[in-house]
Amino acid sequence: MNDLRQERDLVLVVDDSPDTLGMLNHALDQAGFTVLVALEGLQAVSIARKMLPDIILLDAVMPNLDGFATCRILKREPDLADVPVIFMTGLTDTDDIVKGLEAGGVDYVTKPVKPQELIARIRVHLSNARLTQSARTALDTAGQFLFATTRDGQFLWATPQVHHLFEKSGADRFWLDQQLTPQLRAGFPAQALPGSNLQLEGLSQPLKVSYLGEPAPGERLLRLTDPERPSETEALRKHLAVTEREAEVLVWIAHGKTNREIGQILSMSPRTVNKHLEQIFRKLGVENRTTAAAMALRHLGTD
Repeated sequence: MNDLRQERDLVLVVDDSPDTLGMLNHALDQAGFTVLVALEGLQAVSIARKMLPDIILLDAVMPNLDGFATCRILKREPDLADVPVIFMTGLTDTDDIVKGLEAGGVDYVTKPVKPQELIARIRVHLSNARLTQSARTALDTAGQFLFATTRDGQFLWATPQVHHLFEKSGADRFWLDQQLTPQLRAGFPAQALPGSNLQLEGLSQPLKVSYLGEPAPGERLLRLTDPERPSETEALRKHLAVTEREAEVLVWIAHGKTNREIGQILSMSPRTVNKHLEQIFRKLGVENRTTAAAMALRHLGTD
């Protein structure tokens, strides 16, 4: 028997009813979760900033700061923006449900809460969140600093490196709230074409945004770049005599990915990946992926 304990998912439960908190704390603990509790919105925000939860259960109706306002505050925090929020509500009116989803919630359950149904929903959203985060982290690793907005420039999500690059460039919360959206709206109008570029203003160091297209209706995909720092792909192209596609494959080889994983990331078959590898080995004068990866790693991060 394996006696090692697996790390438990951290659930933040926010409700002004001690009875509800007690019931959910017991049910979630029995299901294998670690539980944090908060009695009101501002307390929840403070706790979440100190101990990043994996998921948040949020009462919609609370005194002082209700669940909708609390969720909007949480979603403005870079480290909390991708944490899924499930609303718990006695409100069943469609307008209230829509209000919760527009505030940033991913789901809702009606009170009185049925623990087994809630736990099933929690597990689904934790799984979805991990898949999403994994994809975004993969994009970051390849030097793809991506974020998404609505058509009118409202922020939807961003990879962690986008947040870090904004912070490095002096983009405080006021700038993000008051300047980014108007600049995106003006720079990328409704008729903007993929490949359009925008130089952001009001930052301590220059940043450029490129419009990549609409992967989903109403969602615009954008790339943030630091003109002074090349991506990993660009770094390999600079130092090694490889094409852009070969450099992309080589980046993932350096990060330990298999041909199948690289094919999934780059939308190509494993056989095509292998053909690129054959060209990479020939150009680098190496015989295997381990030596190719070692050569690539020597050049990554040197610029």
